[in-house]
Amino acid sequence: MLNTEFNAFCQTEEQRNLDLYPADLRPEIDALNEWVYRDINNGVYKCGFATSQVAYDGSVINLFEALDKVELILSENRYLFGTLLTEADIRLFTTLVRFDMVYVTHFKCNRKRIVDYKNIWGFVRDIYQTAGIGETVNFDHIVNHYYQSHRTINPNGIVPIGPHLDFNSVHERGKLAVDATVGPTGISG
Repeated sequence: MLNTEFNAFCQTEEQRNLDLYPADLRPEIDALNEWVYRDINNGVYKCGFATSQVAYDGSVINLFEALDKVELILSENRYLFGTLLTEADIRLFTTLVRFDMVYVTHFKCNRKRIVDYKNIWGFVRDIYQTAGIGETVNFDHIVNHYYQSHRTINPNGIVPIGPHLDFNSVHERGKLAVDATVGPTGISG
């Protein structure tokens, strides 16, 4: 859908030709998206809204095992599928860009921060610095929304003042493009 349904709104031919879901990678993208959604995108919510210690413990273990898998993939690849930016990268980015500011404390996902993962943190900054992406991220809205709308886990709606992260710092992910392999090297969910 993202590849074609909004082409009428594209300003350039380059935008119209952007393919984040190439046909030859769709089965692999779908397989990766399945476990990334289950264990990371939705995993943070499973942690944050757990109503028992057992539920929280299982969810947080799954979350960080999945983040460790992503760290391994990104240690050899600029993006999840080598040098090619795909919808899988964007779907993962939307959770990772919020992680340290919200999920670490608000959802108790505090085993490690994204800044503690060398390759994931570089990946987040790489995508954030991609033309057209960073300006769509509104950190004030993200933080205020989460901390003020979930009164069951933050009854007083207190919004923390940090952390202050530099999403524009040098990431050097482009160096991986030279030797990158296509795909997440056989790692499955």
